[in-house]
Amino acid sequence: MRSVLESYLQQRISQFINSNMRLKNDEMLGKKRALIEKRHVDVVKCKAKGTICNVVDNDDDTQTVEYSVMYQFLIKQKKKIYVEEQQEQRVATFENGELISDACPVLEGTDKWDALEMLEVRNKLDEPNKSAVSGYNRNEAVKYAERWWNDYNPNYHHFTNDCTNYISQCLRAGGNTMRGYPTRTQGWWYRGSNWSFSWSVAHALTLYLASSTRGLRAKEVKSPKELLVGDIICYDFEGDGRFNHTTIVVAKDEDGMPLVNAHTQNSRMRYWSYEDSTAYTPNIKYRFYSIL
Repeated sequence: MRSVLESYLQQRISQFINSNMRLKNDEMLGKKRALIEKRHVDVVKCKAKGTICNVVDNDDDTQTVEYSVMYQFLIKQKKKIYVEEQQEQRVATFENGELISDACPVLEGTDKWDALEMLEVRNKLDEPNKSAVSGYNRNEAVKYAERWWNDYNPNYHHFTNDCTNYISQCLRAGGNTMRGYPTRTQGWWYRGSNWSFSWSVAHALTLYLASSTRGLRAKEVKSPKELLVGDIICYDFEGDGRFNHTTIVVAKDEDGMPLVNAHTQNSRMRYWSYEDSTAYTPNIKYRFYSIL
């Protein structure tokens, strides 16, 4: 089993460098190659390390293997060379020792929330303006994003869908003021074993950034090129008005486009558009927030 997965993973790695080689029914690979070609960048080298997380013996004599893969892509764009890193969770099925299926479950964009709670938060997230306090330290936010992009700070709760929890931690590390405790539908805060919806839920944070007039504040801009390191991108993958993913800008590429870090499918220096994500759809909508 292990040797079969190792061989299969080596085949997949080859696809990122040699576009003439293709594996059938590999959505992630196809989207990654398409984005590489669209950006006119070269993957000079690709490394990957797989880890088996769980093995289940099924009643039909098949085995389900859950495993993770950590990719490192050495990317060359014009005069710039940088390393992009991305974690991928995969599920393989074996029958009599033969690999019969392998897929990447959609994890990004699965951040859901009850509609009634959403309406309540929409009405309560902000409070009358008393003082607009700024002083966001972008370097500290990015430093935190780099330290914890593929790890989990034990001082905070770890969520299955951890993207917005991670982004909130980065924003807090940048010196943003928390407010609203103890009401979960108000403000943006984390204390002990409790936190606001805006701390951990992508759509709630999107609503908060759009409306907050004190503490953590942001201004929506029209283009990703306008963003600086430490700024935030919110993603509505289906285009249905419910935002379900968030990332933080940690660098810019040679075209001035953001490279981002994120949790859930842990990523570092990933291209901002997420066109290589299995959650991506043509209906995707973005919001670009510059933190004040």
